[in-house]
Amino acid sequence: MFCKFKEPNYSTFISDIKSIISNYNAVINNISTSNETDFAKTIKILEDIDEELNIFFTPLSHLNSVMNNDANQKIYEEAIQILSIFHTKLAHNSTLYEKLKTISTSTDDQKRVISENIKDFELSGVNLPQKTKNRLEDIDSKLSLLSNQFSQNLLNATNSFTLLIENEKDIENMPESILESAKKEQNGNVQYEFTLQMPSYIGYMTYGPNREIREKLYCAYTTRAPENSNIINEILALRNEEATILGFDNYASLALEKRDASTPYDVIEFLEKIANIAKNYAKKELDELSNFAYKYDGIKKLESYDIGYYSEKLKQELFDFDETEVQEYFEQDRVLSGLLDMVSNLFDVEFKKIDLSLWHECVKVYDMYENGKVKSRLYFDLEARKEKRGGAWMHDFETHFIDSKGKTHLSSAFIVCNFMSANKKMPSLLRHDDVVTLFHEMGHALHHIFSTNKERSISGINGVAWDVVEFPSQFLENFAYKKDILKTFAKHYKTNKNISEDLLEKIESSKNFQASLGILRQIEFALFDIKLHQKLYSSDEAQKLLDEIRETTSPIKPPKYNKFQNGFSHIFSGGYAAGYYSYKWAEVLSADAFFECLDNSGNFNKSKALGYKENILSKGNLDNMRVLYEKWLGKTPNLNNLFKLYGLESA
Repeated sequence: MFCKFKEPNYSTFISDIKSIISNYNAVINNISTSNETDFAKTIKILEDIDEELNIFFTPLSHLNSVMNNDANQKIYEEAIQILSIFHTKLAHNSTLYEKLKTISTSTDDQKRVISENIKDFELSGVNLPQKTKNRLEDIDSKLSLLSNQFSQNLLNATNSFTLLIENEKDIENMPESILESAKKEQNGNVQYEFTLQMPSYIGYMTYGPNREIREKLYCAYTTRAPENSNIINEILALRNEEATILGFDNYASLALEKRDASTPYDVIEFLEKIANIAKNYAKKELDELSNFAYKYDGIKKLESYDIGYYSEKLKQELFDFDETEVQEYFEQDRVLSGLLDMVSNLFDVEFKKIDLSLWHECVKVYDMYENGKVKSRLYFDLEARKEKRGGAWMHDFETHFIDSKGKTHLSSAFIVCNFMSANKKMPSLLRHDDVVTLFHEMGHALHHIFSTNKERSISGINGVAWDVVEFPSQFLENFAYKKDILKTFAKHYKTNKNISEDLLEKIESSKNFQASLGILRQIEFALFDIKLHQKLYSSDEAQKLLDEIRETTSPIKPPKYNKFQNGFSHIFSGGYAAGYYSYKWAEVLSADAFFECLDNSGNFNKSKALGYKENILSKGNLDNMRVLYEKWLGKTPNLNNLFKLYGLESA
C-alpha cells in the first residue's frame, strides 16, 4: 500500500542507484526506438520507473535534511551528482523528445503530460548542438554541487555557534519554556546555552533583556557562512551562462518561462506596487516602535537586533498580549490533533495515527481515509535538533497515480518544522507563529495528497508553477487565526483549561500587528532575488544591489556587517531562484479565495471548501492555476483582497 520508509544501505547505495538509472536508460531507449505510440505502453512505463527512482532516493535526501551526518552527507553528495548528470542527459535526449510528438493521447491528463514534457525538453536545450548540450550538462552538475555546498556550509555555521549565559539578569523574565530548553547544569553550576538554531535564536531575540547579547547573536546569525560569498559568485555566473545558451536575456526570464507571471518586469511592477502602498503604514509602525523603545528603555536609535524584543513588548502593551501566555495553550500534540480534525471537517476525510519505527522518536505518522478507504500518509517531524537544517517544509515522498499495470499508487509526504523540543519538564509548546507555520506546511501537503490525477508527472505538486505553489499553503494558514478553529485545540498544558475568549480576541486583533513592516521585508527579499537574476552580478555587486533596494523599501537599515545573502538558502539552495516573489504572487490567490469562502458571518462555507478541494487541490498540474481558479470561482483574483487580509483596506 505504502512504501516502507527505511534508512538506506549506504555501502551499496551508489551501486544501487546506478543500477536503477541503467534500467531507466534501457526503458528510455526501448521506448524511443520502438514504433509504439500508445500512451499507456510508453509514457506510463517511463513514469513507473521515475517513481521507482524517486522512492529509492527520497529517504536519503530526507535524512540528509533531518538527521544530517557525515555518512549520509557523503553519499548524498555523490548521489546528487549522478542524478544531476542523468536528468540533464535525459532532458537533452532528442530521440525521446521526437518520440513524444508521436504519442497518441485520449484524456486531458495525458495531453497535459505530453505538452508539459515537450516544453520542458525545449527549455532544456534539446535542439542545441551536442557540444552545447555537454556544456549545459556540466553547468547543471556544478550547480547541483554548489547548491548542496551552500546549504551544508549554512548548517555547519549554524551548529558551530553557542553562547553561554551565567548572569541571571541576562535571562530575567524570559519564558520558562525557553529557559528549560537552554538550561545546562554542570558541577552544580547553572548556565543557559543559546544557539543559532531557530527556536533558541528567536527565543532570545524576542525575550532576551540584554541588548549586547542580542547583538552578539544577531551578528553571529547574519554573518554565517562567509565562504558562501564565493559560491554565490559561481552560482550566479553559471545561471547566467545557462540562460544565455538557451536564448534568454537573463536567468530571471528563463525561470519565468513556465510560471504564472509573464516577465521579470511584471514581477517588479507587482512588488513595487505593494511596496508603495505598504510604505506609509510601515513608517507609522516603525515610528511607533521607536517611540516605545525610547520610553521603555531610553533607546535613542533602534537597531535591527532590537526589533523583535521591543515589538514583543509593544504588542503586550497594545493588546495586553503575552506570547508566552498564549504559548501555554498550544501544546504540540494538541495543535496537530486539532489541525487534523479541522482538515477532516472541512474536506470530509479522516486521519488515523499509526505506529512506525522511524528516523527519530518524535516523528508522528497518520494515514488519511476518504469514504472509508485509505488514501494517503503523512509523516510529521516537528521538533528542532542539531542534525536538522533550519526552517519548515513539506517534502513529497510517494505520488498518487495509476501505473502501466493499472495499479493505483497512494501518495505520502513529510511535514518538517523546527519547533521547540519537548524536555523532561515540559512538552513542546508552540508560539502562535509556529501554529501558523504548521498550518502552512499542511496546506502544501494537502495539495499533494488530495490529488486524483492518474498521471504521475502532473499529480500532486509535480509540475505546478512555482509562483502559485504557495497558494494552498497560504490559504490554509489563514485558519490559524480563526477563533472557532483555535477553540477546538487550545487548552492549557498544565490545567487542561480552555483558552479564554479574551486571549482569542487578542490573537485575532494582533494578527496584523506590524503587518506593513513584514510586507516590506518580504518585498525586499523578492526584489533582491528577481533583480539579482536580471543580469550578472558578483557578490560585491550583489551587496550593492541589496543596499540600493533597502534604501527604497526597508525602513530599518541593518548593520553593514549583515551578509543576509550568504544565508539566503531559498534562492541559492532551495529552488526559489528568481522565484521568491512567489510568496506574494500566490498570496493574491490565497487571500481572494479565503474571503470568497467566508459567509456573511465570517464562517467558512463547507460547500466552498469541498469545491476548493475538487477544483484546486485534487487537480495538481492538470491545467494552469489561473484557469483552475477561474473555473472554480468564475472570476479572476482581486488584488485588493490581499490588502484587506493585512488590514490595509483603505489602500
